[in-house]
Amino acid sequence: MLTWVIASPALITGFAVSLMLLRRRGRLAVQLFWAVNTVVVVAALVVLVQALTAGPAAAETAAAAGPGSAGSNWAALLGAAIAVAGSSIGAAIAVAYTGAAALAALSERPELFGRAMVIVGLAEGIAIYGLVVAVILIQRA
Repeated sequence: MLTWVIASPALITGFAVSLMLLRRRGRLAVQLFWAVNTVVVVAALVVLVQALTAGPAAAETAAAAGPGSAGSNWAALLGAAIAVAGSSIGAAIAVAYTGAAALAALSERPELFGRAMVIVGLAEGIAIYGLVVAVILIQRA
């Protein structure tokens, strides 16, 4: 399985390059297309042979590792990282749009400052929700 995880980005990149070459016209583009496809097929066959000839994987059980081992909580920590990253990116996008709209509204009617800041604050709340989820996940790890 680890072989597929390591080789997948290279295979996907080779496929994308071959698609870009296929869109171009000309003799050189067709030759490069077939060359890239040959390399991708050979790499896929090497990965397939590597995966099929590998011995059985030895998995460590959770009971043998113990509840306090460092490898037992990786999924919760990964979930916390994804929650923080996703909510921060979402909040950044939301604040960008609402902040621009708030500045446009404030340039015409300055008395809308309080309402505009409430809307921008609501958009920033998305990041706070992600932090709360991350704290909960880290406590359970």
